[in-house]
Amino acid sequence: MHVNHSADAPAEAEITFDEFLKVDIRIGTIIHAEEFPEARNPAFKLQIDFGETIGVKKSCAQIVTNYPIDELPGRQVAAVVNFPPRQIGPAMSEVLTLGFADGQGEVVLFAPDVKVPNGSRLF
Repeated sequence: MHVNHSADAPAEAEITFDEFLKVDIRIGTIIHAEEFPEARNPAFKLQIDFGETIGVKKSCAQIVTNYPIDELPGRQVAAVVNFPPRQIGPAMSEVLTLGFADGQGEVVLFAPDVKVPNGSRLF
C-alpha cells in the first residue's frame, strides 16, 4: 500500500470515529538515537520512552535531513504504539514514529508544542 505524503494529496476514504480510536497514538520521549547505516534510506534507530505502562520501544525513523542525531534525545514525539513490530533491515521497529512531509518531502516530526506526560494518548 503506497500512501501519497504530498500536501496536495486527496483525503483518504471516510472512516468512523470507532475506527480512528483503534489507532493508539501516544507521546514518548526519545532517550537514545543512533545511526542506522544498514537502512535502505537514511534513517536513525530510536529508543522512545512511553511511560510506565507501555515502556521503552524501538523505532526506525527517516528523519536524518531535518534532525541532527545529537538533538534527538529529550525530544517528545508522537507514535502509533499498537501496530505489530516490523523488521527494517537488521533492526526491529516496534512503533511508528509520526511526521509530516516538509516542502521538499522530508519528514518533520509530529509532537506537542508543550511537554506532556510520556504515554499520553491522542484523542
